[in-house]
Amino acid sequence: MDKINVKDIKIERLQQSHNVKDFRSYEPELASFLIEDALNNQNNQISVTYLWFLNTNELVGYVTLLNDRINLEGELKKIFRGKGIGYHSLPALKVGGLCVDDRYLRKGVGTLMLAFAVKIANHIFKDYAGCRFIVLDAKRNHQNDPIRFYKKVGFEELKQRKKGTTPMYLDLVHNMELHF
Repeated sequence: MDKINVKDIKIERLQQSHNVKDFRSYEPELASFLIEDALNNQNNQISVTYLWFLNTNELVGYVTLLNDRINLEGELKKIFRGKGIGYHSLPALKVGGLCVDDRYLRKGVGTLMLAFAVKIANHIFKDYAGCRFIVLDAKRNHQNDPIRFYKKVGFEELKQRKKGTTPMYLDLVHNMELHF
């Protein structure tokens, strides 16, 4: 199968009626979140999870979004001070979870999901509230290199870590790579 076209995707906000129990990922923690916690978090207004379906109604992935901020530290703080922005943090949309079903890896779905997050962040800014960045915590694992993937689409490391997760950010003012 070639790259999946956005025209073949249907996006739905997670509902009680959705069957997500068969979702599979090499990252069991991400599949477990969708199956066990995503709806509860949404009902408690913590995050919103969007399910991605192919025209066949086959679940190919999900992305979870929530509000956050980016703390301006080190070099990033200097850059923004130079622009006359003296705040300690700036508003961000956080990708709390992004996962593609194992059967659809490397088909462009993850990139489309990030472009969707950019679209949502830009919509927030244009119509509702400030939103300068998209942030996420890239999980390190042995099967894939999510940090390389996120860098390829324009994210930068906020802090470098050898274990666990690596905080990353995308400055929405300067990113022209992701389009949905």
